[in-house]
Amino acid sequence: MSDDTEILREIRDLLRLIAEPALAKRDERLRASLQELVGKSKQKAEAVVLMDGTRSQADIRKAAGIDQGNLSRLVTALRQTELIGPDEKRPELVFPRLRTSSIM
Repeated sequence: MSDDTEILREIRDLLRLIAEPALAKRDERLRASLQELVGKSKQKAEAVVLMDGTRSQADIRKAAGIDQGNLSRLVTALRQTELIGPDEKRPELVFPRLRTSSIM
């Protein structure tokens, strides 16, 4: 079983390497959309960074210090542009984790 697991990991790593240019292009488009939605708002950027699927909107609002209405509108806009998964109560970005500096 260990040999099979190791072979599968190697195959996965090779597929990631082959797919990297396509993933980078996809992520570039998603990041541009995200930057457009967040703008220069530090609170929105911090809220987006917290969207990992483990926190509720209330938790994100408190941690980021963002107004409830602004967060709700942000989550709706992110959902419409397919930047978060289907669960708006516990939003999760659909692409790799971000740092606040990469958004702004």
